[in-house]
Parts: sequence; C-alpha cells; structure tokens
Amino acid sequence: MSSEMHVYQAIARAVSDHGVETMFGLMGDANLFIVDSFVRECAGRFVPAAHEGSSVLMALAYAQVSGKVGVASVTHGPALTNCMTALTEGVRGHIPMVLLAGDTPVANPRHLQGIDQREVVKASGAGFVQLRAPDTVGMDVARAFYRAQVERRPIVLNMPADFMWETTSHKTQVLDVFTAPGGVAEGDTLDEAIGMIASARRPLILAGGGAVSARDQLIKLADRLEAPLATTLKAKGLFNDHPYNIDIFGTLSTPAAYDLIAQSDCIVCFGTALHDFTTDRGKLMKDKRIVQVDVEPTAIGGGLHPDAALVADAGLTAETILYWLDEAEIAASGFTRELDIETLTLHPTGPDKTAEGCVNYVHALERLETALPKDRVLVTDGGRFMTEVWCRISAPDPQSFVVTANFGSIGLGLQEAVGAGLAAPDRPVVMFSGDGGFMMGGINEFNTAVRLGLDLIVIVANDSAYGAEHIQFLDRKMDPSLTEFHWPSFAGIATSLGGQGFEVRSAEELETALTALETRKGPVLIELRLDPHDVPRMRI
Repeated sequence: MSSEMHVYQAIARAVSDHGVETMFGLMGDANLFIVDSFVRECAGRFVPAAHEGSSVLMALAYAQVSGKVGVASVTHGPALTNCMTALTEGVRGHIPMVLLAGDTPVANPRHLQGIDQREVVKASGAGFVQLRAPDTVGMDVARAFYRAQVERRPIVLNMPADFMWETTSHKTQVLDVFTAPGGVAEGDTLDEAIGMIASARRPLILAGGGAVSARDQLIKLADRLEAPLATTLKAKGLFNDHPYNIDIFGTLSTPAAYDLIAQSDCIVCFGTALHDFTTDRGKLMKDKRIVQVDVEPTAIGGGLHPDAALVADAGLTAETILYWLDEAEIAASGFTRELDIETLTLHPTGPDKTAEGCVNYVHALERLETALPKDRVLVTDGGRFMTEVWCRISAPDPQSFVVTANFGSIGLGLQEAVGAGLAAPDRPVVMFSGDGGFMMGGINEFNTAVRLGLDLIVIVANDSAYGAEHIQFLDRKMDPSLTEFHWPSFAGIATSLGGQGFEVRSAEELETALTALETRKGPVLIELRLDPHDVPRMRI
C-alpha cells in the first residue's frame, strides 16, 4: 500500500519502517523537517546533541549496547565535517549505523555551506548512499540500512535539501538481512589446524570481538583441551566466572598471564585480527603455532601470518574441531591443571606514594571496582588513564563494554555514554575519562545526560596535564610545563550543569563520594585529583 506525502515525511517513515525508535542528532536547514516528522508522525524519539559529532557517537554506542542499527541525523556542510572523527571511530569499530546527512540544494552550487560530501565521507572510511530522487526514497533508505548491517560500518545517506518539500509515494521497503554469515570450516587447512591443536601440549583459546556470539562453543572446546581462555580488549568479560579465564591477552595482561602466554605452544584465535597490542607487536606469537578463525577474510594475515587460516564461523568451527578431537580420541593437554588462576589474574598495585592533596590512581580504581554498581555498562574514553581502567574495572560482558579508542582519539567517551544509557535505560552507565578528554568532548554533553535524566556515573582522572605527553617530556629531561593546565573544577562544572559533582583528594573523600552514589538521582561526576608524577604508564 502506498500513499502520497512530502519527501521529508517519506524519509522519516522509511526510517521508522526499519524498526528505529530512537534517533540522535542536531537539527539544521536540511534535516529539521525529517526530525519533526519522525517524532510527530512516526512516534519516534529524537535525542538532540550539543555537537554533530556527538550525535554519531551516541548512535554508535546505542548500536553496540542494543544490538540494533544506530541512527543519527545532521544537516549539511560543516555539520558533516564535524562528524569526521566520530564516523572514523565507527568504521574502525565495525559498528553498523546510518547517518542521515542533509546536503545543500542541487540547484544552488554556490551555497555557502556546499562541499563535496561524498569525498568527505570517503575519507572517513564510511559508506555513502545518495538519495537519488523523490521517487527512490524507500529504496535508498533501505539500501543504507542494508549496507550498514552487512558491511558493519557507518553509512551516510546524503539528502539534498531541495528534495524535502517535493511529493512522492511511500510504500514500506525493507531489505531483510541475514546478520550471522559464515560457513563451516573444511578441507586440508582444517585438517592441518586440527593436527596442530591435537599435538599441542600448552594450547590457549583466544577470543576477539568477532567471536562473542560463540562463547559456549569456545568454552566447550577449551574444557575439552584443558586450555586456558583469554580475550582481546574488545571481548573483555566474555569468559567471566570461568575457572581458567586469564582475562585480556597482550600488553594488558597481568605479568603472570603474559608469562603463561609466552609459554604456550599453540594459540587458537577466534574473531580477532590480532592487533599489535594483542600480540605485543608479534612478541607473544613467536615460536608458536597460530590458528586463526574469522568470518572476515580481511582480518586474517593483517598483523601476522598464521600457520592455519580458516575463513569460517567461530562457533561452527569450534564445534567441528571438537567433533574431530573426540573422533580421534585425542587426549586433553592437561595445561590447566598447572594453573593458579588467582595469581594469573592479579594486577600488582604497588605502593601509595602520591603527593599531598592527591589520590593514588591505582588504589582508587581498586576501590571503585568493588563499590561501583555490578550491573553497569562500562564506557571508557581514550588516553593515558584508560589502560589501568581496562585492566582493573570489570564489565559484565562484551556488549556492556564500550571502548571509544578505535581511532586512538580522546574526548569521545561521554557522548557514547549517553547513547549507551538510552540503549540500556534500566542499568547504570559508568564512564571513565581523563581531564583532557573531558574538556575536549565531555562538558558539552554532560548537560545532555542531565536533561535526559540518565543514571550516569562519570569518573574523571585529573592530573592537570596531557599525561602521555607529560611523560615524554620528563623521560627526555625536558620541561613538561607546556603539557600542564589549570583546569576549572570538574566537580563544580558538573554541579553547575545540573548534576552532582564530588572532588576527591583523599581516600576519605573517595568514600564520601561513593556513599553519595547510593542516593544518586541523575548524573554524578567524581573528580579524582591526581599527581602527574605518580600515574602508571600506558600499557600499550
């Protein structure tokens, strides 16, 4: 059934036809009528951001935590260029989302905000779909959503402003997508992989973000082999509570786990591209047999060349390997019988030698791990402080762990925390940020979290400096003053923006802030005042 309507209404209706209930964005000339129609005529929810890039970041986190395609909308020109870092973050994180981006009128090539938007989007690595004509709205919107899901990256739907008030007929057009592609491994390469695994005396199972849906199959294989389990950072929390889970593999491992990995003779890798930080630039993979299983062909052979590579589904391949191990009556390795898992998962804390008026960062994190809500969604910004957070603060599962460092940027965490909070409205969101990152991207959206009434706990690690650069100056015996800043009180800013702020300079003040969390209403910010000369170095 079709009906006549304006193009802006048809776009809103087509988005709604894809099951979209929440749209993030910032309105301007080219998209305001779409947003209005989505809210008033399609019963959708629009979440206005303070910055265009923030709306994309909110949609990215919403997609990860909810499992749906995230949607955002901005207008043309500078609005789109403001989204470049966020789009690149989504591309590097393989997150499906659609950005409805207005474009300047086709009839006005000298428009002040005119720019070649296709080339802008291309530079970010995101996909581009052009709204071709009023009569193709349904097909073009469906194409954008289809590509977002199968390509697992942001897709920009480019919408000329002069189309909006033209009329068109609308009918529902949704391309159904099978979102779990992949086959069963077979052939000589599979036989070689099974031979390597069967002959291993110290095998280890490694799972990445591409294997989170295969948790049960990987555990069965590990138990059958008596092999310890580990994850990449993206899959943190996947094997929580398993007796032989050694947690994160690579530069973020505990010292004991790092040594254990070095001693293993076969690493069976599922759903990980084996990033340099995972392999410690190849050091952890030396003198070992490497079996790599991934549904994405481009994930294999990028970081290192495995001994056996299988382009196949992680869960089905684990089941196939297990079947043939049983058929051949291969004995278990016995590797896990040697392990002291408590030692393997213990990160040393070190002494508390912090200056007067500051708290020790590591000791504060250890206390926060026990005191923060257990059912949290954990969001982390980028920067110097985050490696200790990744190691010491747990997440319930990978879907509840949002890392905003896919592009190596800082200043993206608070925005994604807003999206995560709307995707999981019944759970608290805990977000960690450094002081530079919060100044760059957190302040402008903290009030958005207040307006939305989110259950958000923000921890700001404030050493009054850009810490990574501060360390480099100190290491070279140079003056670090260029990296140091006299920031305003973040706790005071949080209170002035409508939340609650707590400045923490001692263990006693930390306890006061944690006690206040029990009666929190709306966003809370805890500012940890740190000594820039006594902060752990980044582990990557």
